Amino acid sequence: MNAVTPRYPHLLHGGDYNPEQWLSYPEVLEKDIELMKKAHINCVSMGIFAWSHLEPEEGVYDFSWLDRIVARLYENGIYTVLATPSGARPRWMAQKYPEVLRVAANGVRNAYGDRHNHCMTSPVYREKVRAINTRLARHFAGNPAVILWHISNEYSGACYCPLCRAAFTDWLREKYGTLEKLNHAWWADFWSHTYTSWDQIDPPLENGDGTLHGLNLDWKRFTTFQTVDFMKEEIRAVRQMEPSIPVTANLMGFFDGLDYFRFGPELDVISWDNYPLWHNGDNLSVAAFAAANHDLMRSIKREPWLLMESTPSMTNWQPVSKLKRPGMHLLSSMQAVAHGSQSVQYFQWRKSRGSFEKLHGAVVDHNGEGNTRVFRDVAETGEVLQKLDEKLYRTRVQPQAAVLYDWENRWAVEDAKGPRNGGLHYLDTVLMHHRALWEKGIATDLVDMTMSLDRYKLLIAPMNYLYRAGFSTKLRRFVENGGTLVGTYWSGIVDETDLCCLGGVPGQGMMEVFGLWNEETDALYDGEENTLLPEKDARLPENSYRVSELCAIVHDQGARVLARYGRDFYRGTPALTVNDFGKGRAYYLAARTDLAFLRDFYEIISRDLALPRALDKPLPQGVIATRRQGEKQDFVFLQNYGEEEQTLSLPDGFTDALTGAPVSAVSLPGFGVAVLCTTGTLAE
Repeated sequence: MNAVTPRYPHLLHGGDYNPEQWLSYPEVLEKDIELMKKAHINCVSMGIFAWSHLEPEEGVYDFSWLDRIVARLYENGIYTVLATPSGARPRWMAQKYPEVLRVAANGVRNAYGDRHNHCMTSPVYREKVRAINTRLARHFAGNPAVILWHISNEYSGACYCPLCRAAFTDWLREKYGTLEKLNHAWWADFWSHTYTSWDQIDPPLENGDGTLHGLNLDWKRFTTFQTVDFMKEEIRAVRQMEPSIPVTANLMGFFDGLDYFRFGPELDVISWDNYPLWHNGDNLSVAAFAAANHDLMRSIKREPWLLMESTPSMTNWQPVSKLKRPGMHLLSSMQAVAHGSQSVQYFQWRKSRGSFEKLHGAVVDHNGEGNTRVFRDVAETGEVLQKLDEKLYRTRVQPQAAVLYDWENRWAVEDAKGPRNGGLHYLDTVLMHHRALWEKGIATDLVDMTMSLDRYKLLIAPMNYLYRAGFSTKLRRFVENGGTLVGTYWSGIVDETDLCCLGGVPGQGMMEVFGLWNEETDALYDGEENTLLPEKDARLPENSYRVSELCAIVHDQGARVLARYGRDFYRGTPALTVNDFGKGRAYYLAARTDLAFLRDFYEIISRDLALPRALDKPLPQGVIATRRQGEKQDFVFLQNYGEEEQTLSLPDGFTDALTGAPVSAVSLPGFGVAVLCTTGTLAE
C-alpha cells in the first residue's frame, strides 16, 4: 500500500492554518508553534484563501511571509499541506476582469463577494490560476516541508455565463454528434421543444426550460466535467514543477452538486470535510451518516484517504452551534480513522478575529491559550494518533460488500416528476441499507455504475432507477459469476439519457436476472402503510413488517417468493423474491421497508455469504465495531455512541492497541472509544 504522503508517511494531525490573518501579530504566530507542539500537531494546511497576500497586485507576488512560516514550522517538526488559492479570488481581479465572476441561474452576473464565485470556463480566470499555481509550485519545489498539494477548496456550484453556455454546447456536440440524436435522447418533441440549431441550446435557467429531464441531467454532468477539467489544469500547473508531491482536493461527502467519482482518477489522495450534527437526540443515526460519508470517500479510489476538515468543538453555520460533549471529539475522530482515514485535521487551528467564521470552532480559542477543554481534547487525540501511528498506518479497510450510490442516478430520481413528488428519498434509502450492514460491523464500499464489482460478494442497488450504458450487462455478469445482488422497487426504469425502458421493467434484460416483471408501482401518501408478510421458509423472524412510500406490483416469472403484501388490491402479490441466475442469486425488494426489516434481512444474507464482521458477537445498544486489516494483525475500533457506559466481553486474542496489554473485556464510557489489536487477521 502506497503512503498518502510519501515525504512524511505517518498519520497526520493538524488543520487549516491562516497566518495571513495574523501577520501584524508576530507574537500570535510564535505562540501558535508552542501550542501546536503541545497539541501533537504534525502538519497544517496553508494558503487556501491567501491569494490577496500572495499576489497583492496583478503580477506582483510576495511569498516571503509564507516562506518564513513554512520554515519556522518545519524547524519544529510541523509539515505543510500547501493549497492553491483558487477558491477565492482577490478584489483587484474581479474589478479589472469582471468576466471571472459567475453568472447565476437567473442570468445575472454576481457582484464580488463570498468564495467559489468564479467562472471555471473563463480563459482569464484559468490563466490567473495557472500563473499563481505555477509560481507557488516553482517556488516551493524541493522544499522538504511541503508534503501534499491541497487543490482549491470545496469545489462547488455552476456558472451560466455565455462562455459556459458555449462550452456546454461544445460538450453536447462531442457527446451526441447530431441534433437528431440529441433531440431523441432528450425526447425534445415533447411540448414542441425540438432543437433545430445548436445555438438554441440553453442550460436549465430559472426562467427557462426545466422540463427536459435529459437537458437537466446533461447540465449536471457538464458541470462536473467542467469542474474536473478546471481542477486538472490546476493540478498540471503544480505537477510540472515537482510531480513527486501528491495532490488532493477536499470534497464534501454526499454533496449533490458534483459527481465525485469523476474526481478520483485525477487525484492522488481523496480528502473530505466532515461536520456531523452531534447531540441532536440520536447520535447513532448521526454516526451512521458520518460512517457512510467516510465509506463513500474511501470508495472513490478504494484507498486510504484523509479527513481534511472537522471541527474540534462546533460550527458557526449549522442551525445550532452545539458543542461536542466530553469524549465525542476523540470518538468522532477515531471513527474516521476506523473507516480508513490517515489523518484527523481541523477547521480551524485558531479562531479568526473577524468576519464570517470568527465564531467557528477551533483548536485555539480567542483567549489564545492551551488551557481550554477543547485544546485538551485535541491534544489527547494527537497523542493517541502518535501511539497508533506505526502500528496502524499500513492497515486498510477491505470490504466484500458494496452499496450502489450513483450521482447520476440520484439526479435523475430527484428530477423524475413522479411517482412521489413529495419525496422519493433516494439518499435516505441508500443510507438505510448501508446502516444495516454498518451496525453489524460489516465493512461496506459505496460504488457507482462505472466501477468494477469483481471484489464483492454482495451488491445492494437501492432504487437503481437509471441504468447507464452497459451497466445491466455488468450486473448480469456479477450475478452469473456467483455474486449476490439485492435490487429494489423503482429500478431499471430509464436508460442513461432518462428515457423510459420499453418492453417492461426492470429493463435491459434485468427481468430475467430477477425472475419477475414489475407491472406498476403504487405511491403511498405520507403516513399511509402496507405490510410485508414473510413466507414460512423465508427465515425472517417477524411475521409482519411495515412498508411505505412505494410498492411495486410485480409478477414472479421464475423467482421464488419470500414475502407478500398484506393489504390493498395487490394483497398476496410478491413483496420480496429471490431468483437463482447463473452461479449467483438476485433478490428483489418490491417496497420501501424500515430499518427493522433490513436488519433482519441482511442478517440472513450476510451469514449465508460469510461476510466478515469486525467483531462477531452481539454488541450493546449504541456500540459499533469497525475493523482495519493488516498483513499480520487487525485493529478493531469499538465505539460507544450512547451516553451510558457499556461493557462487553471479548474473545481470546485481543490486546489494547495503546498499551499492548491483553484485554478480555472492555468498558466504554458514554462517547467512549477503544482500539484493540488482534493476534490474527480476517484474511486468515
